[in-house]
Amino acid sequence: MRRHTCFVLVLITATFLVCVSGYPHGQVSSSCASMLPSHLENTQQTSDPPYQVIASNSSFNPGDIIQVTLRGKSGTTFKGFLLEARTAEPSSSGTPLGTFRTTSSDAQLLDCNIEGVNYKSSAVSHTSGSSKSEVTVNWNASDAGNIQFRATFVQKFATFWSQVKSQTLTRSVASVSPTTSNSNTATSVSPTTSNSNTATSVSPTKTSLLSTVTQSQGIQISSDGCGTTKFCFRIHSQCNPATQSRCHFMSSTPLDNGGVRFEMSGRATGYISIGFSDDKKMGNDDIYICGMDNSGNIQVQHAYSTGKVLPRTEPLGEVDNIHVANVNGVIQCSFNTRNNISMVSRAANNQYYLFFAYGPSDNGQILKHPKIPYISEEKVDIRVIQSISGHRKKSILIKTHSALMLIAWMTTGSIGMIIAKFFKGIGGSKKIFGKNIWFQLHLYLMVLTVAATIIGFVLVFVDKKHWSHHSGAHPVLGCIVMGLTLIQPIVAICRPAPDHKRRFIFNRFHSIMALAIKCLSVATLFLGFNLINITENRWPVKVLGGFVGWEVLLYSTLCVICFIKEKALYVTLKKKVEPDFLLFIVYLCGNLAFLIALLVAIGQT
Repeated sequence: MRRHTCFVLVLITATFLVCVSGYPHGQVSSSCASMLPSHLENTQQTSDPPYQVIASNSSFNPGDIIQVTLRGKSGTTFKGFLLEARTAEPSSSGTPLGTFRTTSSDAQLLDCNIEGVNYKSSAVSHTSGSSKSEVTVNWNASDAGNIQFRATFVQKFATFWSQVKSQTLTRSVASVSPTTSNSNTATSVSPTTSNSNTATSVSPTKTSLLSTVTQSQGIQISSDGCGTTKFCFRIHSQCNPATQSRCHFMSSTPLDNGGVRFEMSGRATGYISIGFSDDKKMGNDDIYICGMDNSGNIQVQHAYSTGKVLPRTEPLGEVDNIHVANVNGVIQCSFNTRNNISMVSRAANNQYYLFFAYGPSDNGQILKHPKIPYISEEKVDIRVIQSISGHRKKSILIKTHSALMLIAWMTTGSIGMIIAKFFKGIGGSKKIFGKNIWFQLHLYLMVLTVAATIIGFVLVFVDKKHWSHHSGAHPVLGCIVMGLTLIQPIVAICRPAPDHKRRFIFNRFHSIMALAIKCLSVATLFLGFNLINITENRWPVKVLGGFVGWEVLLYSTLCVICFIKEKALYVTLKKKVEPDFLLFIVYLCGNLAFLIALLVAIGQT
């Protein structure tokens, strides 16, 4: 009898503890329909929830993967949660939609049994009662209409908020307008998406609509009215997105209702974005993004950057009248917003530095922009009508790196190699410090080349402090050039005597190594100027190409003259200056002209 009494007491105690502590294990399938925790007689809070539910996309197709984030505002934590996707219609039923996938140990999948129907993996809950400030899961979209994500947050046993909603996600292929679109027409859609070859006009909603666009008209974004009827921010004063595909452009027009109409255009492989910052450094910046989702469709996103990491997605808020397009790789979007520019407390003058960044994306996730953003010269108010140009700010270390590499491999290195190849007769038998004059000139110029290369190589690592993952082959080739540049003088120091029987091996190896370094250095310079991408017509790259052609022409001419001399076909004219020496003077003048032009280009970055 006593054992039975103890058993009953233990059972009652366990039941009481479960009721008191809630469900720390998160197995709350019984709450799927109501989304209310079974916390005795406690009722949910009616104040504004200190939590938010954020979806990575504002539109979807069946089968899309949407990232959903549960986050506490200002670091507020929660112990438990229940998340489902429901229809956005006001007469919403308690039926969960789609299926979830977990991405962390803080979340687990639930099977919801509602009215005798089992919905597999249709909800997500916590796995423990530990404090959490953010949880992220993935939702696999089902064949449904417009939806919202809804969550219940449990702060502590007696304090919880239920039916905390995300922004509405629009079904991309629902209710297509009777108008049939073709490959060369713009289509007006009433929340729908046109086919893959049309521009999209979205009726006023508070969410964006996705579309992939390839057509002749697109969105009519141009520089007309810049400085007279609208504020414009562009890469240079003549940039016009209506006629120039490489024009990166943003404009804002104040609206009567207190909002602003934004237009954005630029060539990109994944997204374009405009940021608003208190300084010229990345971090603590409000951002609007026009980018591709995992289906290649364009969507508008609102985000907040906390540094050189992936921006934090925020609710789209009061954004409507959205138009998006992707015409031959040029991403465009326009929309009205009544949101405050800043999501955090800032100065009251509404002035910001503007950032225009663009780059690739992967499955709807934006990646780090490979190029430095365009930045406004000073803080501006986007409601004040004016037109300004942006710039890409290069640090003094990067500029010095670029200049040293140009001097090393355009001038000192090239001249030193030509002297060793064609002008061993300079100074005749005269010597300086026991060596022929040509050799001393060659040695001096190559020492300068190696020193400039080493200093430039070190400076770029001091500036970046890490490997440049998004700079393509430029840093790889740069490291190869640096390595070969160090090997070359070591081999020269170890060379055999001039009369040694194996001296020819050194000569051949030394010449081949010099040619390899020269070719790789030129390729590295081209890649470096492509990274800088200074102006719209890319004239620095063209100048560098002209220099290469100039050098090949002069080198070939000197080879012909040398061949004629060796074959005794050249008749020496009784003149004080040899033709090859005159040619060398011409080469020096041209070399310096190209070098100065490119140094000016670097100074303009």
